[in-house]
Amino acid sequence: MDDFSSAIMAAISMVVRLDPNLTEIVGLSLKVSLGAVAIAAIIGLPLGAAAALFRFPGRNIVVVFLNALMGLPPVVVGLIVYLLISRSGPLGVFGLLFTPAAMIIAQVVLVTPIIAALTRQVVEGLWLEYEEQLRSLGADPVRALPTLLWDGRFALITAVLAGFGRASAEVGAVMIVGGNIDHVTRVMTTSIALEVSKGDLSLALGLGLILLTLSTGVNGAVFLIKDVAERRHA
Repeated sequence: MDDFSSAIMAAISMVVRLDPNLTEIVGLSLKVSLGAVAIAAIIGLPLGAAAALFRFPGRNIVVVFLNALMGLPPVVVGLIVYLLISRSGPLGVFGLLFTPAAMIIAQVVLVTPIIAALTRQVVEGLWLEYEEQLRSLGADPVRALPTLLWDGRFALITAVLAGFGRASAEVGAVMIVGGNIDHVTRVMTTSIALEVSKGDLSLALGLGLILLTLSTGVNGAVFLIKDVAERRHA
């Protein structure tokens, strides 16, 4: 019990005094996760909107595929990305393995289906609600898209935040493609796993506190955004 209390106090002290090792790990984690979410949003938002508004052969298969990919096992994604960017893989010439870029790629693969699938649900619901009104104004799906995206902006922000929550808590894929190299690819989740195995609970707890704070902040933001959206539509 004394050891546990000491570890907690040491963890709080590290967070309060902004321990350099801790801040380096947190900074890299945010850089990787925010970069991955930004790329995933650029891909996922138009992809989800297109799946919602346009009718094309195989659309139902695309929708089912997007929904299925939301549950992709991270270790499988890590393995696939590893095979693609390893020296013997088709992208091996770029030397991406065991770099932050490799971790961003893995997180993009994980997060894009989440943003795309949630975007499709939002845009499709709005299109069903406003289709007659928009068509009466001469707007086809392409012209209606900006209006629908703006009207559903709060729900879409929630989708992006959900993607960030998935990215920031990811450990399996980034461990495989990043290698958990000190001062290079060591992020919060992989550091926690390593420090616990080493018995250094203070750093693991410090990182855990920050990760828990981020998770709580994201969920709080989602709640507030939903509340604002419901008030606007009331």
